Amino acid sequence: MTQETLEELSREYRDTIPADLREHRSFSAYLDQLYDEPTIARNAHQRVADMFDYYGTEYDEDAGVVEYKLASEDPLNDGENTFYGRIVHESIHEFVNKVKSGARGLGPQKRIKLLLGPVGSGKSDFDRQVRRYYEDYTRSNEGRMYTFRWTNLCDVIPDQDPSDDTVRSPMNQDPMVLLPQDQRDRVIEDINEELDAPYTIRNEQALDPASEFYMDRLLAHYDDDLQQVLENHVEIVRFVADENMRQGIETFEPKDKKNQDETELTGDVNYSKIAVYGESDPRAFDYSGAFCNANRGIFSGEELLKLQREFLYDFLHATQEQTIKPKNNPRIDIDQVIVGRTNMPEYKDKKGDEKMEAFNDRTKRIDFPYVLQYEEEAKIYRKMLNNADLPDIIVEPHTLEMAGLFGVLTRIEEPDTGNVTLVQKAKAYNGEIDEAEDIDVKKLRDEAAEKAEIGEGMEGVSPRFIGDEIAEAIMDSMHRSRDFLSPLTTFNHLEANIENHGSIPEDRFETYHRYLELVREEYKERAIEDVRHALAYDVDEIQRQGEKYMDHVMAYIDDDTVEDEITGREQEPDEQFLRSVEEKLDLPEDRKDDFRQEVSNWVSRRAREGDTFNPQDNDRLRRALERKLWEDKKHNINFSALVSSGEMDDDERNQWIDALIEQGYSEEGAREVLEFAGAEVAKSEMED
Repeated sequence: MTQETLEELSREYRDTIPADLREHRSFSAYLDQLYDEPTIARNAHQRVADMFDYYGTEYDEDAGVVEYKLASEDPLNDGENTFYGRIVHESIHEFVNKVKSGARGLGPQKRIKLLLGPVGSGKSDFDRQVRRYYEDYTRSNEGRMYTFRWTNLCDVIPDQDPSDDTVRSPMNQDPMVLLPQDQRDRVIEDINEELDAPYTIRNEQALDPASEFYMDRLLAHYDDDLQQVLENHVEIVRFVADENMRQGIETFEPKDKKNQDETELTGDVNYSKIAVYGESDPRAFDYSGAFCNANRGIFSGEELLKLQREFLYDFLHATQEQTIKPKNNPRIDIDQVIVGRTNMPEYKDKKGDEKMEAFNDRTKRIDFPYVLQYEEEAKIYRKMLNNADLPDIIVEPHTLEMAGLFGVLTRIEEPDTGNVTLVQKAKAYNGEIDEAEDIDVKKLRDEAAEKAEIGEGMEGVSPRFIGDEIAEAIMDSMHRSRDFLSPLTTFNHLEANIENHGSIPEDRFETYHRYLELVREEYKERAIEDVRHALAYDVDEIQRQGEKYMDHVMAYIDDDTVEDEITGREQEPDEQFLRSVEEKLDLPEDRKDDFRQEVSNWVSRRAREGDTFNPQDNDRLRRALERKLWEDKKHNINFSALVSSGEMDDDERNQWIDALIEQGYSEEGAREVLEFAGAEVAKSEMED
């Protein structure tokens, strides 16, 4: 084991600290830097917008969505907090678009970005991710921002408390606000000519009341010589966002609904300073309100709509006018991205309240639904397991995917068209579109959007519920000395606890039990497919059958003959053989020509690229050939014997178990699925 030394730990920590964090410079030096790097004077929306691009992007052309790597890859934490699902990245894309519109001054800078979604949809995690990355971004060279502090105040102001000889800008304002507006506008005009960005720098903020007080006193002392004031009494310092220190980031949580106080948002009188300065003096104000702390960064309102209606009125000026008005104090300009989060019940309640019309008009709703792709949902559970101290246990194939499928079934709308089942719709959303099924995904999405009360994916079972049951199933397996977690065990825990979970309404119990049975049936088919693969899989035979199929397909398309394998005579393409393969994909007679042309084009394209024919590389053709091979061999297999090891040759059984282990099963899990699938196939054989 390598032991870390204090020296190494200290050096590593120091490397994470911005080099100029402890330094100060003159206003003149800041002004010079501003002309070289105009972006240091960005407003909050502009800085947050650039942050998303800074960590990388990837454009999904098919979906028309930008995926931001701070969410899709989480580079700061090696992927520990990644987000999954197309619909979630669509929401993130929409959120960033609103921030970027605000950066250009198009209106959303004066709105609350309201993340709306069901419990456990990930909106809080995303909000937290944005705040963490903003902290990191402001520590980087690209994300730098500066503020100022007043110094040597006691030299000029007689009644200044000696403990207040140096006072940091209470609102951490940009040093630009120290310039009068006319002079400031000329500087801004100059730097915008050098700015390479999709937005322009703007700053029309007034100094906060305390800084206005100091500026006025100092200008009076120096006979309105601004240069003397800035050179003798102002130092420019680096400003980094830090949620724990409540600077540049603030998370506001509702307290007791009956005792909400606006001073939590806007600040209050500093009672310790009243005796020194007097109650009406701006120096006796405590800039500790949530809006004050969030200035230059991000205000995050948790469960925002749980606040009393009167309390929410403070957000009206904060959003539209970008000011706050503390009780008995002058207004204060603010610059921040205001983000709110809320669940469905609170949103529905406030939406129907006519007295909330002004507040609702100042929000930009971003729906943050549940994931609707079950394989992406499975990645959420896999992330949960990867981030935990997982016992030495193997998660069997299909376990997380089938749990994800159950979750998705509870979230999607039942299709209106009778030719598409709910499971088929879930598979289509997952990207499993079989051309033979003729499913129009866009049409399904459009129908669901019209049918759902707010939007598809805004109701259903939370990933937290399923994750909790997976955890319980793992512990149950351990108690029973099973070193594997199977879908069957997971199903049992889901079924047993559907009616015990507080977030699942009683009127959905019967429906969710029905959905779970659909998932069991889907798993049965997959388990049989795995066992089928293990029992009948023969690479050489599949290659031979594939070559035969393609020979007959090419002859069929070219209206030609093919040589008989046994007699060597030329004969017409074997239509019965061709259909015996295609029927394994449930391909109807009227679609056979399309499929044959499809595989013919695929083979021709590979030939042009210099690749030899291999049916393993075409998923649909491979599945068809595997299933045909299974049909040819299954009559020679004693399925009833699979259920009991004493009724079959151990060497043969071990060979099949080894084949399942190659597919990702544990040894005990392979035995379980072999017996389960064997029993199901034996049952169907008897019925046939």
